[in-house]
Amino acid sequence: MADYYEILGVSKNATKDEIKSAFRKLARQWHPDVNKSPDAESKFKELGKAYETLIDDNKRATYDRFGEDGLKNAGFGSGPFDAGFGGLDEIFNSFFGGFGFGGGRSYDPNAPQRGDDLRLDIEIDFEQAVFGMEKEVTIEHLEKCKTCNGSGAKPGTSPSVCKTCGGTGKVQQTTQTILGHFTQIVQCPHCKGTGRTIDSPCPDCKGHGRVNKEKKIELKIPAGVDNGSKMRLSGEGDAGINGGTPGDVYVVIHVKHSDYYQREGADVYTKLDISPAQAVIGDSVVIKTLDGDKEINIPAGIQSGRTVKIKGAGVPLISRPSSRGDHIVVVNVVTPTKISNEEKQLYQKLLDINKNKKVSVGEKIRGAFK
Repeated sequence: MADYYEILGVSKNATKDEIKSAFRKLARQWHPDVNKSPDAESKFKELGKAYETLIDDNKRATYDRFGEDGLKNAGFGSGPFDAGFGGLDEIFNSFFGGFGFGGGRSYDPNAPQRGDDLRLDIEIDFEQAVFGMEKEVTIEHLEKCKTCNGSGAKPGTSPSVCKTCGGTGKVQQTTQTILGHFTQIVQCPHCKGTGRTIDSPCPDCKGHGRVNKEKKIELKIPAGVDNGSKMRLSGEGDAGINGGTPGDVYVVIHVKHSDYYQREGADVYTKLDISPAQAVIGDSVVIKTLDGDKEINIPAGIQSGRTVKIKGAGVPLISRPSSRGDHIVVVNVVTPTKISNEEKQLYQKLLDINKNKKVSVGEKIRGAFK
């Protein structure tokens, strides 16, 4: 498919007003009710797809960075334009009036409508986010009523054409104002825009064609998800209307705080307190890692705030689960506040040794600013 900006004939810096103006002009030109060329319908759909993307800030930003494939990967499917006019006619009508263009194609109130998308928030532990997990979740959504097969009418009956609007779903309303008569097209109050009425409603869905149901789903959370990560469950949202496709469920993941680990991207940080003796001499200590207890070496002469890195012991990368970040141990040299007499004697001896060292005044000054 051609570039969306080229389809609308606008620059990549075009404003929303420029995009709307370009769509208005080209939609008049390529609408199948006006243009009878064989490719008019496909051109019209291309216009709608480009307009729907570029007029939405989030979709436009995603398209600018990653192109059309990026839109699909981000959860912005192909839109309603792949299966007939649907939403595109609604966009067109918002520019040119309520009953189509030129008296030809009109908005069908009984056309398939996609179901609503839903959001589900779940909370998981830090380690579960690191290594992934399977979790059974319960969603509550609207499903097509099986008793009436979504028609809303009692089995053995069928909906009737609305006598008020004649099935169009809209009526003309005239209001008397101080400036005279004001006429506008409004939704039919009798059928509420559906163009049909149900004389004998289905006993299960009460005429709505959909019923509220709970559904259990086994959710597979990949290793490496972070707080705020989103997953899309395609087709698990509310059922569509008039045979429309169901919406999706977007799962938002909340990761519980860890008192031990601090995560930054794929790396995890932990703090390790050591004694002055360990800092001077060096030592081998066992610490807790995501993979269990592990022995690490503290190098002699390490300073407080320095780090020891354990390669590949961090969080798996979602894009490459076989690769992991690092576990970074931040060393903190702790000065003891309570010591035994023996320790005091040893520290005193160490102090005396240092006092006897011959250090020039210049070296002392330079050392103070290291």
